[in-house]
Amino acid sequence: MQQLINMCMESLSVIGREAELATISRLLESERSEFLAIYGRRRVGKSFLVEEALGSKLSFMAVGVYQRTDNLDKIDSYRQHQLAHFYNSLIEYGLPKANNPAPTSWLEALELLKKLLQRKRARRKVIFIDELPWLAGPQSGELLAELGHFWNSWARKRKDIFLIVCGSATSWMVDNVLRDYGGLYGRITESIFLKPFTLAECERYWAKRGFRLSRYEIALTYMVIGGVPYYMDSIRADRTMADNINSIYFDRDRVRQEFKDVYTGLYSSSDVYLKVVRALGKKFYGMTRDELLKAVGKNGGGGFTDVLENLIDSGIIRSYTRYGGARRQTVYQLIDFFTLFYLHFIENTTYTSWRSVQRSKPFYAWAGNTFELLVLAHLAQLADALRIKEYAAPFSWRGTTPDGTGVQVDLVIPATAERANYICEMKFSEGKYALTNDDVEEITRQISAVQNAKFHKPSYSIYVALVTSLGLTDSKHKVHVNDVVTLDSLFV
Repeated sequence: MQQLINMCMESLSVIGREAELATISRLLESERSEFLAIYGRRRVGKSFLVEEALGSKLSFMAVGVYQRTDNLDKIDSYRQHQLAHFYNSLIEYGLPKANNPAPTSWLEALELLKKLLQRKRARRKVIFIDELPWLAGPQSGELLAELGHFWNSWARKRKDIFLIVCGSATSWMVDNVLRDYGGLYGRITESIFLKPFTLAECERYWAKRGFRLSRYEIALTYMVIGGVPYYMDSIRADRTMADNINSIYFDRDRVRQEFKDVYTGLYSSSDVYLKVVRALGKKFYGMTRDELLKAVGKNGGGGFTDVLENLIDSGIIRSYTRYGGARRQTVYQLIDFFTLFYLHFIENTTYTSWRSVQRSKPFYAWAGNTFELLVLAHLAQLADALRIKEYAAPFSWRGTTPDGTGVQVDLVIPATAERANYICEMKFSEGKYALTNDDVEEITRQISAVQNAKFHKPSYSIYVALVTSLGLTDSKHKVHVNDVVTLDSLFV
C-alpha cells in the first residue's frame, strides 16, 4: 500500500490526496472484488487521480462522451454513440475484433467486457469507467441495471475485480450510484468525494512547480480560482500571478466557455442552475429558498429543491443556518470561487485585466467577502488555531443590542467543551490590519447583542476572534479582541 502512495507523492503532478490514495491502494491490495465511486466538482482532478495512481495497472478504461440531450427523439443515437466509444476502448485494451462484433445494447457491451477481462493475466483486473453519467445518458436505467447485474452476478464473485466509476455530475452519482435502490444499492465498497485543494496543499503544489509565492499571494489566488487543480495547472512559473490570472479570466471568449462547461453536463438542464448561481452571485450572504424562487421566476415544488440539493452536492453552493431574533432561516450561499470571480469581474463588466481590478473599490468589497469564504473553507484549521476541541455547527446571526441597534455576526462557533461562544470577525488586508474606532464600536455592539441572544447560555463565556491576513498593528485597540488568527494558521 505504502509503495503506491510514495510513488504518487514523489510525482511532480500529485499533491496531497494522501487519504484518497490510501483508499485506492487498500482496495487494490484487497483479496476480494471492490467497487469504488469517485465524485466531485468538474475540474477537481478525479480522472487524473485514478490515472496517476493506477494508469499502468488498468485492465480497461472507458470514458463517457458529453452529448446534448435536448432532443429526446435522438436518445437511441445517443446510446449508440456511447456504445461505439465503449467498444473502441475494448478493442484498444486487447479485445479481438474477430467474433466480437460491436454491441447494440449495454448487456452485449458488458458481456464483451467479461471476455476481455478473462483474457487478462494480472492478479487484479482494474476497470475504470470515467464520466459514467455521460455514458449512461438520459435513459440511464439500462446501463445502471446491466452494470448492477455485471457486478452482482459476475465481478463480485470472482474476487479479483477492482471496479471504479467516476463522474462530475455529482448529484447524478449520488442519486444513481450511492443511493440507488436497484442493482448498485449496497454494492459500493467505498466512495470518495474529491474536494478542491486546501491552502496547505496549494502551497506544496506551487513550491513543487518552482513558484516562490508569499502566503498572501497564495491566499489571494485561492480566492480567485479556488483550490481547483485544473486552473492551478494552467498557471506558469515564468509569469507573474497577475499575468496568469489574465490568461485564465480575461480571454473573455475562453472564460465564458469555461463557465458554461462547469455547469453544462452536470445536470439535465443547466438553465435553471445558472439562474440560481447568478442570483446568488448578487447576494454574497445568500438567499432563502423563497427569495431564490422569486429571483429566478420559479414556483415552489420538489423540482426546485432538487436543484438546490444538486448544487450543494456539487460543492457550488452551501446551505447554512442564519438566526435572527426568534427566527431561524436556511440560507443558500454561492461558495464556488471561480464562479464568484467570474460573476463579479467578467460577466457584464468592462474590466480588461487583473491589474485594472486590483485596488479598485469593487475589488476590496469582493476581497473582504471572499476572504470570509476562504476562512470557512478552512474551518477545521481555524478551530485548531483557536484551541477549540469540540464545537456545534457554526452559524451566522442577526440580532439587536438592548437599545435596539441591529447587529450582524458573520460567524459564531459554539465551543461546547470550552463553554464559550466565539464571535469571529474576518478582515482582509494587504498588510497588518489596524483596528479602528468603528471596529471597536461594532465589536462592543456584537458582544452586547450576543449576551442577550436566546442561543447564548448564561454559563457560556464570549470570546472575540479576529481572523486577518497578516495580523494586527500594535495599537491600544488590540485589547478588544481575545485572539488573532492569521493566514499562517490556515496553512496547516
